[in-house]
Amino acid sequence: MKKIYQVLPLCFLLSCATYYQMNLVFNQDFESGRMEEAEKVLEQNKKAANSKEKFLYFLNRGTVAAMLGKPEESNQYFEKAFIYGEDYRTNYFNEAGAFVINPTVIEYKGEDHEHLLLLYYKALNYLKMGDRESALVECRRLNERLLKLNEKYKSDARYKRDAFIHNLMGLIYDADQDYNNAFIAYRNAYNIYKEDYVTMFAVPAPEQLKKDILRTAYLIGFNDELDRFEKEFNMKYVPSRNSGGDLVFLWNNGLGPVKDEFSINFTVVHGESGMVTFNNADMNMSFPFWLDSDDEESNGNLSDLEFYRVTIPKYNERMPVFHEASLVVDDQTYKLEKAEDINKIAFYSLNQRMGLELSKSLLRLAIKKAAEKQLREESEGWGAALGVFNAMTEKADTRNWQTIPHTIYYTRATLPEGTSTTRLHIGSGSEPVQNHEFKFDMKKGETIFHTFFSLESIPRRQQYSY
Repeated sequence: MKKIYQVLPLCFLLSCATYYQMNLVFNQDFESGRMEEAEKVLEQNKKAANSKEKFLYFLNRGTVAAMLGKPEESNQYFEKAFIYGEDYRTNYFNEAGAFVINPTVIEYKGEDHEHLLLLYYKALNYLKMGDRESALVECRRLNERLLKLNEKYKSDARYKRDAFIHNLMGLIYDADQDYNNAFIAYRNAYNIYKEDYVTMFAVPAPEQLKKDILRTAYLIGFNDELDRFEKEFNMKYVPSRNSGGDLVFLWNNGLGPVKDEFSINFTVVHGESGMVTFNNADMNMSFPFWLDSDDEESNGNLSDLEFYRVTIPKYNERMPVFHEASLVVDDQTYKLEKAEDINKIAFYSLNQRMGLELSKSLLRLAIKKAAEKQLREESEGWGAALGVFNAMTEKADTRNWQTIPHTIYYTRATLPEGTSTTRLHIGSGSEPVQNHEFKFDMKKGETIFHTFFSLESIPRRQQYSY
């Protein structure tokens, strides 16, 4: 018994550590913009590629490589993450273990939005490499993912359609001058913004998306659709000559949320005739249960008082420093518009399944309590030790992709043929404006995609561009 109690403090420390805390060195390097150091940390932990967190390891390797200007290497890791998601099979032995210990014994299979975003990164990497055909392959993969997501959930209240991903597909088809598919993707995106995003995430359809719908409807001769959307948008399409090309500028702003856990501590008091009561005085919670045991009260003071923790996951938001940006080309200003609020999607998705998470935690607690009761019948001391161990190893699944942006903004700007300078202005209500300059070599009729990362979230700050 003495050895058991010596081990318990170590178990308690391990059970309290979240996924973020267990990868603190990497997270600190990444958030501070020390990408070379962050990459070294990942390289030194290659065993993670075969761990239960392999999906997140591949995602982090892909993200860091992209921000270091290595799109080909980045896509190799994102492809591994994609294949893992496609080949994922439920391990029922580990699933059973999750109800005995905690859900971290299961391989992390990823959130729905994470599987979509990895293909977003892949497509952008291919566009950066000038491989538009491969970017279109990622479009088709994105469409297949979206169809599976829509089939997975029956409730209209669930996050199962992604407006930004449809918009992205439209942008890529548009760049390939496949205006028919571009119009379809844009129209799908608009409908999802209107029907889902406004109510779920308070994100309306961007004005640029409306302009692209009108332009592509005009280009493919869908006059009825053009007339309908002009009336709906209260916007008249006027064809214009573009002697140069287009710049699609994406701003990945801030950092997405970090998954944490919320625990409810119960004092378990044993009464007479097999009654036990789960109490939490701070939250005024009390749950009585009957246990069928004739000798429940026959041994020692250790049976009089026990402690249990029920844990469920939650998200902690990392507030971005900046909230607005604009692009200036010559005397023309283009405002970057919010197209995807990843933070809100993560919170919303978790809240939608919170009932399931709580029911799993309570079932896990009941199984642990039953195992403890059975052991107490053989040895009161060992039963008490198991009770303490169960409380200390109670843990929610705090794993998630923690290097994704908080919010994605974008705009489309017209650039003249040849080399031109574009200025990006970033600001917020309290922070001074930041100015960045970029030079682009535009060919006539070309569409260039560029992504700018602002890792600024209170208190760390750094930018990356590719």
